[in-house]
Amino acid sequence: MFSGSIPALVTPFLNGGVDKKAFAALVERQIAGGSRALVPVGTTGETSTLSTEEHKNVVTLCVEVAAGRVPVIAGAGSNSTEEAIDLVAHAKAAGADAALVVCPYYNKPNQEGLYAHFKAINDAVALPVFLYNVPGRTIVDLMPQTVAALAGLPNVIGIKDASDEMERVVLHNQLIKPGTQFIQLSGEDSSALAHRAMGGAGCISVTANVMPEACAAMHAAFDKGDLEVARAINQKLVLLHRAMFASPSPGPAKYALSRLGLCREDVRLPITPPDKAARAQIDEALALAGASA
Repeated sequence: MFSGSIPALVTPFLNGGVDKKAFAALVERQIAGGSRALVPVGTTGETSTLSTEEHKNVVTLCVEVAAGRVPVIAGAGSNSTEEAIDLVAHAKAAGADAALVVCPYYNKPNQEGLYAHFKAINDAVALPVFLYNVPGRTIVDLMPQTVAALAGLPNVIGIKDASDEMERVVLHNQLIKPGTQFIQLSGEDSSALAHRAMGGAGCISVTANVMPEACAAMHAAFDKGDLEVARAINQKLVLLHRAMFASPSPGPAKYALSRLGLCREDVRLPITPPDKAARAQIDEALALAGASA
């Protein structure tokens, strides 16, 4: 149910608010392009600068537009456990299939605190949860031993790992109780294929915003055992993966989508649009990848 290419959707803006029409069109494009699930209001969706009302409205809209055609994994993280529980509860009420819950940022909890945070969410809401480990943004690192302990909870079904340490896929498998179904998704486009080779199930992707068909095709080729095709697609996308972080995300993704005529490039402060040099890098990567609307 949760595998392959899964876009971390941008949240398009218009006149300072959420552009619902553009967002709905992006969802339709992702489904038509072969994406296997959708992640609204994650990091790429600028959740940190959406109001709570906007956050919840985007989740609801995503579920409504998807209409059961693909699963929706709703971003629902916060550095406040109480707020995270509220967001997960809303995701369930809205009809999302799972929630993506990031490690608490800024607070710098230890492993005991991280376990207690996720357990409180598990105990409060009966909705499947993906842990989200991204040490570069949260400072804290959800260690494999803690992941293994959390995998024993009934509602924790997997992890999006953006540590970019490939060996963690194997470490998690070694530490998690045999027979436990635990889905490992990459959070790094540039190493997504390597993550699959180590035992991962897919990637929650930034690049898929721009080229959903190519990202989906790479994972499909891997699933069929056609590594030559998967490698060729990955080679085609590698510069675009890098360009998506030529300036703070999701600025590059939104600029690329604006170049394709799919949404405005507007971002919310403190994120600013890509500068001239970053735009040139993104334009070149788009051309080399053969991106089109």
